[in-house]
Order: sequence, then structure tokens, then C-alpha cells
Amino acid sequence: MLVTAAIVSTSFTIGKAIAEDMDPIVLTLIRFCLAVIIFLPYVKKQHGITIPSHYDLLRYSAISLTMVGFLVLMFFSLKYTTALNTGVIFTLVPGLSALFSWAFLKERLGKYSLISLTLASFGAVWVLFNGDINSLLALQLNKGDLIFAAGCLFIALYTPLVKLLYRGESMTVMTFWILVCGCGWLFIPALPKLFAVSWSTVPFSVWLAIVYLAVFCTIVTFFLSQLATIYLGPTRVMAYSYLYPPMILAIDWAFGHGVPPLSSLPGIIIIVIAMFVVQKGAVKSK
Repeated sequence: MLVTAAIVSTSFTIGKAIAEDMDPIVLTLIRFCLAVIIFLPYVKKQHGITIPSHYDLLRYSAISLTMVGFLVLMFFSLKYTTALNTGVIFTLVPGLSALFSWAFLKERLGKYSLISLTLASFGAVWVLFNGDINSLLALQLNKGDLIFAAGCLFIALYTPLVKLLYRGESMTVMTFWILVCGCGWLFIPALPKLFAVSWSTVPFSVWLAIVYLAVFCTIVTFFLSQLATIYLGPTRVMAYSYLYPPMILAIDWAFGHGVPPLSSLPGIIIIVIAMFVVQKGAVKSK
């Protein structure tokens, strides 16, 4: 999960780097299509390819809509905000997801979950406002932060919907058809934009970035997360998303983008503490 968190963290920085070079809807469509093409031989060999029923397609479409909505809004937001801000706001997703699970699945929040989610939320707000209470009171969020926060509402629904709509099929098959349905969601709004893209002028680095996002941030992280879930359980796996902000800081620093003001670092420390609280709670509950 440390490897998974590191890979996912790179997607924010890479997304920021290519956000201006291609329309977010077209970019996400290409990413999904590549993931489907690369994933197809493995799925065919392991499980065969059987067209799902109308009911199953509805299930997969509902789940994929949450992924598509999140990714498109993420790329839109990165035109106006920083990779660190998006990574920090993303730490609010476990809390939102827990609320959706309570609403749709009637799942109760344990003591450790409540403590960790509160700590993570506090840490995220601290980093966003650099520990400046005056900025917090003035609510100086930028346009990109608000767009990404809307995207987080989509992705927070992902896990509860998977649990609600899962019918016992292989997770590999389910993930494959979720990606296929995602292509369907994206194709209609992307169609007129496809003709407007000057394909010959798209930098080679952007194509490399899209391939990286499709292979590593989509397929590889899926397999690693599934493997880790067997040994750690979903709660502890979820907790590793709290490591995104410090890892994004390290990645941005490695690429020479500098670091945020020192006043924001206590928020990062609080978020990491929140992750360990979740881990302790998951172990206690066993």
C-alpha cells in the first residue's frame, strides 16, 4: 500500500503538468480506453469475455460514473489549483465515504474512525490555509479547490456503491466492465472535442503521461490494492490515502517545484497521525 500510495500521489503532479495540454474529457477517455485495451488480454485469459446483462451494465455504469466524474473534475481543477491542494482535499474522501456508507449501507462509524476522520479533516484544512486562521475565516479557497471538492463527492460514492451493487462476480471482471462503461460515459461528451484536438501538436510527453496514468495509476494500483485488502482489510487500505499530501510534497520537491510554507507542515503531520489512528482501530476491531 505504500507503493500504491506513492503511485497514486504521482497522478496529481502529472495531472497538473498536462492539464493545459488536452481537454480533460478527451484525456480521461484516452486513459480509460488504454486501460481497457491493456486489461483485455488478462481478463479474457482468466475469465473469458461475456457481455453483461442489462441489469449488470446498469450496475457497472452507476459505479463508473463516480470514477468518471471525479477524474474529469480533477483535471479541470488542476488548471486552477496545485497538486498539493488536490491531494490534501482528497484526504476528506474517507470521511465523505464513511458518511455515504452510513446513509446507504447503515454502517456505523467506530471510535477510531471518528477520531481519525476528524484529525484528517483538521489537518487538510490546516494545509489548505497554511495554518492562517484569517485565511480560513475569509474562506479564500480558489476555483480549482471548489471544483476538486465537487469531484471528491463523486469518488466518495465509489466504495459504498461497489459494496451496495456487488453481486459476487470476480473483482477483475467488475473492474474491467466499470472501465468499459466509463468509456461509454466519456465518449458522447468527448466526440465533438475529438475533432477539435490538434493531434499532431500534442507533445510526446503528454502521451507518455497518459500511458503512465492508464497502466500504473489505473491497472497496477488496482492489483496492488486488491492484494493488500486480503491481508490488511478495507479500512487499513483506505487509511493510506492520508499519505498523499506528504508524498505529493516529496514529489513536487523532487521536480524542483519547492515546498509550501513551513506553517502548513503541522497539518501534514496531523494527517499522517490520523492514518496511524485508523490502522490501530482496524487492528483493535479484529
